[in-house]
Amino acid sequence: MTFLKTFQTAGFVAMASLAMIAPAQAEETHAYEELAWEDLMPEGEEERLLEMYAQQQQSLYAMGNVAEGSAADKAVQFGTFNVVDDLNDTKIKLPGYTVPFEYGPNAEINEFLLVPYFGACLHAPPPPPNQTVYVISEKPIKIGDLAQAVWVEGTLKTQTQNSELADTAYTLILDNIEEYQY
Repeated sequence: MTFLKTFQTAGFVAMASLAMIAPAQAEETHAYEELAWEDLMPEGEEERLLEMYAQQQQSLYAMGNVAEGSAADKAVQFGTFNVVDDLNDTKIKLPGYTVPFEYGPNAEINEFLLVPYFGACLHAPPPPPNQTVYVISEKPIKIGDLAQAVWVEGTLKTQTQNSELADTAYTLILDNIEEYQY
């Protein structure tokens, strides 16, 4: 069983959405290399994440019951900042869900997180840093529906970012964003 499936069966919400938005076949459009989220993980990363997950489960078990709303009641991001170095400065196309740092009816944003499944960082633990992309746009954009999957196109950098929502191992300089068509 892969880490992603194990992660899902362990009660973490919506990793199945990853399969729903992963491209069926790689197609190059506009000279962008179409990637799936697994392409952002270096060789052997699933095994490392499974080990980290097992250690986290043991720690949670050792802590016992955690009171809801207490200081210990946090969605902890775990994983590594290990990246696929060959992807640095590559023009890519990647599907995912947006997690804006600010949100309002007329909010225009220049940066947001792209994650592989809906609800990440907001209603579920953040994905590992190398499964979370920090997106920067020169032009402000409006995100109308957080539940809508999108395609992003741009230049991927193996550059880390830290935020209150999640840490990232990749940064994308956005060229284009569009609604994902199923």
